[in-house]
Amino acid sequence: MPIRNIAFGRPEEAYHPDTLRCALAEFFSTLIFVFAGEGSGMAFNKLTDNGSTTPAGLIAASLAHGFGLFVGVAVSANISGGHVNPAVTFGAFVGGNISFLRLILYWIGQLLGSTVACLLLWFSTGGLTTSAFALSSGVTVWNAFVFEIVMTFGLVYTVYATAINPNKGTVGTIAPLAIGLIVGANVLAGGAFDGASMNPAVSFGPALVSWDWTNHWVYWAGPLIGGGIAGLIFEGIFIGYQTHEPLPTTEFN
Repeated sequence: MPIRNIAFGRPEEAYHPDTLRCALAEFFSTLIFVFAGEGSGMAFNKLTDNGSTTPAGLIAASLAHGFGLFVGVAVSANISGGHVNPAVTFGAFVGGNISFLRLILYWIGQLLGSTVACLLLWFSTGGLTTSAFALSSGVTVWNAFVFEIVMTFGLVYTVYATAINPNKGTVGTIAPLAIGLIVGANVLAGGAFDGASMNPAVSFGPALVSWDWTNHWVYWAGPLIGGGIAGLIFEGIFIGYQTHEPLPTTEFN
């Protein structure tokens, strides 16, 4: 089972140059992603007088987050694995693919990247608010909690299938695209209800800069649970117990 593969990591790993480079790559990737995603919402609000909650605003948010994450994953995939998300890192951890010490450094890089992105947006827009994630009218915290679990499960399951799975084959070349597409699709599905975070770092930066922590726990608990479940399922069922080579693709033609 994946739980047996969970590792704390050796103390020297915390300051090893390779680990620090990976954390730095996560910092820059998350900065790029959050700047694009949060910035698109701020720009749309400015152009439409706070119209980001309209259907057009939802589509704009979907495209910006999908494109931004595609780039964020692609530019760090060969350095840190292109997590760009504490929930993805947690899913990799519970599946035994990353140590606890490396997880902590990844999280620090991701949270700092999001915070710096929001500070840059605040400064470069002349003090416009970096809005924290919030629930729509009629949506309870438990509705949002389930939304975040399910959407993040789909995201981390996609990461495992296209990026982490050692048997991914040529599908690994489209991992950044697939990951960006699932996030864009989930924004369309859940954006009108709770903002569709799926990423504690994406929620943390705006909440910190605007100092608005309303229902913030939902955007940590939901994604971490969803990501953890995806990691356990994919690692335990589709990777951990594989005893034969996958059939060549020609067998299905």
